[in-house]
Amino acid sequence: MSRNLPVDADRIAEDIDALAAITEEGHPYTRRAFSPLFLKGRAYIEARMKAAGLETRIDAGGNLIGLRRGRNPALGTIMLGSHSDTVPNGGRFDGVAGVIAALEVARALEDQGTALNHNLEIVDFLAEEVSPFGVSCVGSRGMTGQLPDAWLGRTAEGRTLHQAIIDMGGNAGVLARQSRPDIAGFLELHIEQGPILEMEGRDIGVVTAIAGITRIEVTIEGRADHAGTTPMTGRADALVAASQLVLDIRQAATSLGTGRATHFTATVGEFRIEPNAANVVPSKVVLLIDARAELRDDMLTFMRWLDETAKRISDDYGVSVLPPVTISDNQPTPGHPDLLTILDRAADSVGASHRRMASGAGHDTAWIAKVAPAAMIFVPCKDGRSHSADEWAENDDIALGAAVLLRATLAMDELLPTLQENRNGTHTR
Repeated sequence: MSRNLPVDADRIAEDIDALAAITEEGHPYTRRAFSPLFLKGRAYIEARMKAAGLETRIDAGGNLIGLRRGRNPALGTIMLGSHSDTVPNGGRFDGVAGVIAALEVARALEDQGTALNHNLEIVDFLAEEVSPFGVSCVGSRGMTGQLPDAWLGRTAEGRTLHQAIIDMGGNAGVLARQSRPDIAGFLELHIEQGPILEMEGRDIGVVTAIAGITRIEVTIEGRADHAGTTPMTGRADALVAASQLVLDIRQAATSLGTGRATHFTATVGEFRIEPNAANVVPSKVVLLIDARAELRDDMLTFMRWLDETAKRISDDYGVSVLPPVTISDNQPTPGHPDLLTILDRAADSVGASHRRMASGAGHDTAWIAKVAPAAMIFVPCKDGRSHSADEWAENDDIALGAAVLLRATLAMDELLPTLQENRNGTHTR
């Protein structure tokens, strides 16, 4: 890369490589939350934070925080970060790149002798990925008082989530009372986990929204019959009807997500068949749809389409398609418009090509955004691969993203007080 960046690319690479080496034997890039290896990775990050002059602590939610004090702490805190835990066999860059890029911003400010007016916090959130307890974004929810009390009683590997948070240095007993009104703004860098930036040759994605995720269960009831004696024209085959529905879902999602500026996907990822015997016509199928939309209106359109299609499938195939049941329904989380503008300008200032785009995956940012202005940037990853041992991002791309993060942090330090005044207290902090 020919750009003269205000960050140290070699230092970024050193840290990412060091964390990659802290992994389960035979399972590259595996440091699951709450495990001894996770704590070993945490210890490395904390040591690097201290070397950068940051004051470190673990908050009640089990998040590792490095603080760089500002000249006027009353202005609030600019927060940067991501997560260092991984999925099994796939976490060399996912989350890690964002933690190290955020840390590099603090180091670059120290190298330049630049004092911010706001406090600056670098955060490694606890358990962003789905943990052994079956839940995710534990730290960001816990930091902001959004961790359901019922989750604390979940058990895995011989302990409750309540105890596991304590074991990480947190204080699970006070999570329901947690609040961070001091957060003036939050930014997260992350690998894209998709192919768009690489395909378009763009350096940076400025994330307009984290897609809302809706999961819908559909049950199709047919009739069990002998597979060898029942004529093909006389069957009520639940699997055939379900197969048609899956194809229709793919087509509907493609129509909603193609040729438009917004993001939409729908996937049938779970499929159960009864009686699941080779010589019996399937009598029942239950499928689970994972639908993700940048715009809520798109999700509502899809759900109306699904209701109508379920009725049509029933008539066409002589089966009973029960009314679709919404299992979970999370709203999209838009990036804060002021921060999106700051990120666009920061990318321009370092000569980074950029585009606006949605995130189809969930992130800690979605939970911080509920209490403070928040936004994300993406950097490219090879072939869009993620959650895999093949996940790869070029260090120069991460360093360029860190430079954008640095410029945006400096702009936030200058502009956030004015933006807050202009909002006249309308944004909940």
